[in-house]
Amino acid sequence: MRILYQFPLSHFCEKARWLLDHKELDYNAQNLIPGVHRAFAKLKTGQNKLPILRDQDQWIADSTQIALYLDEVYPEHTLLRSDPTQRNEALEIDQLASTLGYHVRRWGLAHTLSESEQPLDLLIGEKGYLRQFEKYSKPIMKMLISKGYQLDQDKVDESEREMRRLIAELNQRLIANGGAYFVGERLGLADIAVCSMLAPILEIQDTPWEKEQGETLSEQFLQFKQELSDLPLGQYVLRIYQTERHARVDWRGI
Repeated sequence: MRILYQFPLSHFCEKARWLLDHKELDYNAQNLIPGVHRAFAKLKTGQNKLPILRDQDQWIADSTQIALYLDEVYPEHTLLRSDPTQRNEALEIDQLASTLGYHVRRWGLAHTLSESEQPLDLLIGEKGYLRQFEKYSKPIMKMLISKGYQLDQDKVDESEREMRRLIAELNQRLIANGGAYFVGERLGLADIAVCSMLAPILEIQDTPWEKEQGETLSEQFLQFKQELSDLPLGQYVLRIYQTERHARVDWRGI
């Protein structure tokens, strides 16, 4: 059985889950403990980040590398087009989406951690030692996240500026291709990458970022969400999630 090592809350891991689901491949989503994951990832892949896909004796790190591997080994439901121009365009958009994802992560965590414990609840899981001793694990986890992702105000403000720039560029690229998909006339890597990176802002239903009734976020977050929702890009992300996101595995993992 294929195993995707992940954090449930990570939109880069959401991208990897979607890639596997698009390929209609069976897999288990295995959660790792934040911080501890670094030693595991380094041992298995020589780097310290998630997601990591294990496919028999193959270990593949990074969501884009997972996409390339899947297209090579499992050619059905291709993620990249055979046409060189379309392939290069999709990889370029994927890279823009990855850059956007870094800034969405910092900006989103800064806002959600100040208003809600939901991210911490997802990270420590529903059971295990972190949950058993959540009185201590939650403050430690919050401190590690704040330090690791540089959630100081200057960095958060910088990320917002970059988000706005990249969203504007992606919005124009989508419009230039007719508004249905980013490259060609069907779902591919570019679409999955962009949608996954923006899902935390749009708080899409049946994703880790769906807000429970009664939860509140800052006015700044809500305003940004509304601005994105009003763009063709925001409407596209909502549509693609509704019509093309056929999840085969629970994002909560095991």
